[in-house]
Amino acid sequence: MEIGSGTGVAAREICGRFENIYFLAIDRSDKAIALAIKNSKAEIKSGKLKFQKAKIEDLELGEDKLFDIAFAIRVGALDGRHPELEKQARQRIKAALKKGGRFFIDVSENSMKEIKL
Repeated sequence: MEIGSGTGVAAREICGRFENIYFLAIDRSDKAIALAIKNSKAEIKSGKLKFQKAKIEDLELGEDKLFDIAFAIRVGALDGRHPELEKQARQRIKAALKKGGRFFIDVSENSMKEIKL
């Protein structure tokens, strides 16, 4: 699962690398989700990829599956500026992961760090 997918570049890249995958990409922007869907028709049609407009702090998975891995790059709710919002976001991420699931967040332009939830 990707949090803050923007136009879906990373989601499409990951889906293209794996045969048996289900990938949920969320973003709070209507415009980003619309562009992501427009540019990801083959991946969506294959059943590998789903985009959902959502704020991570409000994410409700409903019928979606739990995930092995989640990651976020440049997501305001997780950048430390809004502690209460970040607490809510982390709770939602934890609820979206399978037991033993892993969460990664960017710490610099070229580096990701695993975060324990």
